[in-house]
Amino acid sequence: MSLKEQAGQPSQTQHWYDYKRAKEVVDSYNKGSGSSLVADAFVAQSILPAGTGGERDFSYIAPELPEFNAENCVGCMDCVNNCPDTAIIGKIVSKEQLESELANVKDESHRTYLRSQFAETVKYYGQFEKKRQKDDSLPEGAMFGIFIDPTKCKGCAECVEVCGTHDALKMIKKTPENLPTYFELFGLYKSLPQSPATHINKADPRDLMLKLGNLDMYKGGAGSCMGCGEASVIRQMLAATHEKVGDRFGIVASTGCNTVYGSTYPYNPYTVPWTNSLFENGPVVAMGIRAYWDQIGQEDWVIWNMGGDGAMLDIGFQSLSRMIASGMNIKVLVLDTQVYSNTGGQQSTASYTGQESKMGAHGKSHQGKGERRKELGQILIMHPHVFVAQTIGANTSHFYKAVNRALDYKGPAVINVFTTCQPEHGVADNMAAHQARLAVQSRAFPIFIYDPDAGYNIKTRLSLMGNPNLDRDWATRRGEDGQDETVTFHNWAHTEGRFKKHYDKNGQPTTEVIKQAALDRLENWRLLQELAGIDNKDFLQEIEAKKQQATVS
Repeated sequence: MSLKEQAGQPSQTQHWYDYKRAKEVVDSYNKGSGSSLVADAFVAQSILPAGTGGERDFSYIAPELPEFNAENCVGCMDCVNNCPDTAIIGKIVSKEQLESELANVKDESHRTYLRSQFAETVKYYGQFEKKRQKDDSLPEGAMFGIFIDPTKCKGCAECVEVCGTHDALKMIKKTPENLPTYFELFGLYKSLPQSPATHINKADPRDLMLKLGNLDMYKGGAGSCMGCGEASVIRQMLAATHEKVGDRFGIVASTGCNTVYGSTYPYNPYTVPWTNSLFENGPVVAMGIRAYWDQIGQEDWVIWNMGGDGAMLDIGFQSLSRMIASGMNIKVLVLDTQVYSNTGGQQSTASYTGQESKMGAHGKSHQGKGERRKELGQILIMHPHVFVAQTIGANTSHFYKAVNRALDYKGPAVINVFTTCQPEHGVADNMAAHQARLAVQSRAFPIFIYDPDAGYNIKTRLSLMGNPNLDRDWATRRGEDGQDETVTFHNWAHTEGRFKKHYDKNGQPTTEVIKQAALDRLENWRLLQELAGIDNKDFLQEIEAKKQQATVS
């Protein structure tokens, strides 16, 4: 419900909070006169009303906006899932409903243009029409459109990058001439009925974002950086949770970037209740809420504890470990940026060897961080009866599978997600998903799922599915010349600014530190293979070669 709708609710006088007053505050800030307001009841109790981020307008910020080419769209929904700001939205609509709405447009040429924003994709149109050839009682094929909300888009171009070879999106310059068209198109999106359930593909988790309830869990308007890798993952977690349990969940957020951009007064992007705890004690606050909910008969309510690697791997690890040992039904989302992003890239134990950061500067004496990365996933697996997943939001199939299983698991569940921090990693605004995928391919951040209910030992509980070339040291991919090439840690590290001083202009490693970092990643991967019961062919060949060499000598 928007603030406008909430303000008109007859029951608002029965509540201690006043939505009309909330709208006055938000409107004042939108007009630039918020500083003249007197403190209200919300501020007095450190409360931000739900969904106020939906009233925020970023249309004056981004110099560019994505332009949609319906002819090239396949309806994959990757752009919608990976947008960090709920600024790009998909909708399915029947031809009849679309034509009914377009009938209100008097100018025929303009009506033709609006119609061109909808595609006859195979996914939502072709497959249905093919089935109807055998049974005309089945639903007809429907049109699919992508719409950009200019008040939420920051122009990061993440949607264009994940669209990839489809080329259904491209960035164009925002002008006084084309901006009104974007507002009109988004108005058309809002005037159309919700996407029909008959056409939402239950086998494709990306389609969760076609349901308004799932989409509305995070309204955008947050103060996050352009292309923020954390925000996309949070949106996906919220959508998956709402799909499974509806509104029966809440969040305890450990202090970090997520709490800062999630509460840039007076804008709150969440419509789900959330509270902020001190940096290091989010898990124990979640324990208190879990205990209270259980006491009042709300055992089926879900509590998420969310925090960065600093909050969960470093200063708050003891709290996390204690929560897991309690066996309480609490879900944890770790936003692993490998730095304390909120304090300007301060080094954490999740940082990689050789990574340049605050307290890990690269100079003559020390070439970045000297320690190895602390692996939260492996440590948590050693705890009793805990579901553990390490994943990336860009791999939507793996991510949603991990979240759904975590929600079903009766006990503590922890999901550690690689989340690109563009300013601290030294990567472009549109590269969050790309860098996360490359981190997996290069063994920098292997993905896995550890499910205690899947078997009686680690080998049967741990699945490395989703990683390329499971039985090899390094992965291979098709190069630009059409030939297979090996992907190592260096292929990923040299693309990020935090490692740039370790490489020459051709991307070749020049320091022993970064070579040790690559070795560390290989050893970590081999350990995971061993735990999962996977024989590494390269390692076996290496052992055999050493045996033969010893025999000859």
